[in-house]
Amino acid sequence: MGTTDIAATDAAQQDTELKNKHRRMWGLGDYPRVARELVSPLGEVLVDALHISEGEGERVLDVAAGTGSAAVRAARLGATVVASDLTRELIDAGRAENPDVDLTWDVADAEALPYADDEFDVVMSCIGVMFAPHHQQAADEMVRTCRPGGRIGIVSWTPEGAIGQLFATMKQYVPPPPPGASPPPLWGNEDHVRDLLEDRVRDVRFRRLTLPVTHFEDGAQFRDYFAAHYGPTIAAYAAHADDPARTEELSRDLAALGDSQGTGSGADFAMQWEYLLVTAEVR
Repeated sequence: MGTTDIAATDAAQQDTELKNKHRRMWGLGDYPRVARELVSPLGEVLVDALHISEGEGERVLDVAAGTGSAAVRAARLGATVVASDLTRELIDAGRAENPDVDLTWDVADAEALPYADDEFDVVMSCIGVMFAPHHQQAADEMVRTCRPGGRIGIVSWTPEGAIGQLFATMKQYVPPPPPGASPPPLWGNEDHVRDLLEDRVRDVRFRRLTLPVTHFEDGAQFRDYFAAHYGPTIAAYAAHADDPARTEELSRDLAALGDSQGTGSGADFAMQWEYLLVTAEVR
């Protein structure tokens, strides 16, 4: 085996290990609960922005769908929908939570989608594709699978918003990403998304919006919720399971972040989680 072949084999093995790590991380905790209790309204926002309407019968692909808040909304409107995600546990949860909805649930990698070129009228992702480590590959796959004249829609947390800042806070507590992997909240930056999509799309529209969250009474409750249910936060704590002092620093920083992102107190405590909504038409 030549040097080039060895390098290619090593790269493939590293990519497999990275994807397995992502699968395990999103299988931690209870992300389906996070989806139900906090972020499910974003699915409706995305589907409505893409003008997926009753009676149209469009073919829709939801990439990195999680438990499928966007996919389910589109299917209920009559679209022929495929919900795909890297993590089987999330796909299984979405199927179990929506037994009456007619859609296809697939385990699939956003960076290597098992679908034909131009197969779908709409390709979308709701706070999902942003977590694929290689942003350009994931963007290329979204464009590839959408027909010319079809629509792409993406919702991502912004770097400046509450969840973007959650990742910025946790960054100092987790190992650095491998070479070539990009931070998820970059998908919430307009210039970054323009660079990913390039001139393959037209009529690109960016909207910064906020998701109102009134689930917590203070920053400590925000921290405790994510530490119990959100895979990336659970992984950050696990990285310091044998270091009580470092764990305490993480807990203190996450509570302070929650307080800084909210207004009011007690039952009146409210947060506004900023996200970027992107829609475009494929050329």
